[in-house]
Amino acid sequence: MNCFKSAKIHSAKIAIATTLLTQIAAQVFSYALPTQWQAMPSAIALPGQPPEQVIDWIKGNPALRPALGERLLVRKSDTPSRRFQFQASVVLPGIAEIQGSARVIRSEQIKFFDIINGVTRSRLEESLRSIYGPEIMRDYAKAQKVYAYPTAAMVRRSQAKNASPLLAALQGELRKGKKYGYWVEVLQNGKGSANSGQITVFELDSLPKLEQELRKREDF
Repeated sequence: MNCFKSAKIHSAKIAIATTLLTQIAAQVFSYALPTQWQAMPSAIALPGQPPEQVIDWIKGNPALRPALGERLLVRKSDTPSRRFQFQASVVLPGIAEIQGSARVIRSEQIKFFDIINGVTRSRLEESLRSIYGPEIMRDYAKAQKVYAYPTAAMVRRSQAKNASPLLAALQGELRKGKKYGYWVEVLQNGKGSANSGQITVFELDSLPKLEQELRKREDF
């Protein structure tokens, strides 16, 4: 009888521990991402489409959930040390420039700033999947790596006297998918982690321009 009671108590303890771990995991996940990423968007709006169509998609996107009055720019923040931003823009990625019609979205950027939890590349990639769905995530995952930085030369130069620390602190990559281009970048804080980062989806026509601009950093 004592053995039976002991087994029941042990099982109850395991059940309680499992419940607590599940709750903790859910809390950590909610802290890591500012919105409820579990719900997948039913449709996507991407660069190359008119602003009105993108605005409608943003309104109906369960991952973005814009506030009243937010249209192409969505901001979320629970504290000054944790912020999220999504922005669809008519300008090309990198140095702002408008080419062709100003009535077409050219790039869409997801940006995080988080001193509490930090920002990782995997977190940015998860936000891409959550906002756009599996099709775009597959295009990103299979995309060709076009350029990555900092290069070895940039790291060496960053250690020289009076060199800009950004040479090594900015870590990023350009990718060329079949559908779109992708630019991922995080800013290291000097402590082995990053507090800010962004991932941008853009039209493939903009890839040469952005690559050229990023390579110019090697001359800084």
